Amino acid sequence: MDEDAKKWLWYAIPVVVVIGVGVALYYGRKSKEPVEEPQATTMPEPVVPTPAIRHPVESEPAEAPLPALDESDAAAKEALVGTFGRQLDQVLVPKSIVRNVVATIDNLPRKKIPGQRLPLKPTGGDFVTGGTEDETTLGADNYARYENVVKLVQNADTAQVAKLYRRFYPLLQQAYADLGYPDGYFNDRLVEVIDHLLETPELSGQVRLRQPGVFYEFSDPTLEARSAGQKLLIRMGPQNATAVKAKLTAFRREIAKQQ
Repeated sequence: MDEDAKKWLWYAIPVVVVIGVGVALYYGRKSKEPVEEPQATTMPEPVVPTPAIRHPVESEPAEAPLPALDESDAAAKEALVGTFGRQLDQVLVPKSIVRNVVATIDNLPRKKIPGQRLPLKPTGGDFVTGGTEDETTLGADNYARYENVVKLVQNADTAQVAKLYRRFYPLLQQAYADLGYPDGYFNDRLVEVIDHLLETPELSGQVRLRQPGVFYEFSDPTLEARSAGQKLLIRMGPQNATAVKAKLTAFRREIAKQQ
């Protein structure tokens, strides 16, 4: 799975300034004045405009100042557990929470998600397959591995999640800039990622697999070519994927109300 990054479209409009220098040529009766040398022309630096913000985030009144980004783990953990429930404490990776959330979201439309940047611990249990000896399929029992996390997402109050998001947005934006997007706007990227995940196909019937090496792959090359985020939704199973999509749709309305 290869990188397939989406970048801002920057353009420059060079302004060419031509300075004409007059050359005076004077002849005297006994001597000739030297020709004045033209002055060097300095080209101005091209102006690179900042990309327009498509989905501005509404400010959320703060009861207390936010901590520094690299000192925010305790506050982020407390806020997340308070919003999603105590069960989240069992699966949350308690270090670099904000940075890991931003990095994972940014990588969902790509081919790979770096395992060391995941904000949640790996799903427990073994990967379950089904089918026959001649045809391996994605096992229905495999979907149960995702049920606990999906229930946390499904049961969370969308308005409260959006409020939490707006509260911590300055730190999310800083983490996004530190990730390599100094002129990017994280909320625009998040809306883009949500739209990408909502395009995940809804499959019916058995999902065939193949095992060319250690890991299983989708037999259908069009499925295997999809992003890490879309393939994750497929592996969750149709019922879990539908629940996650519904929550993503509701959350999108909260953070991009103008569309």
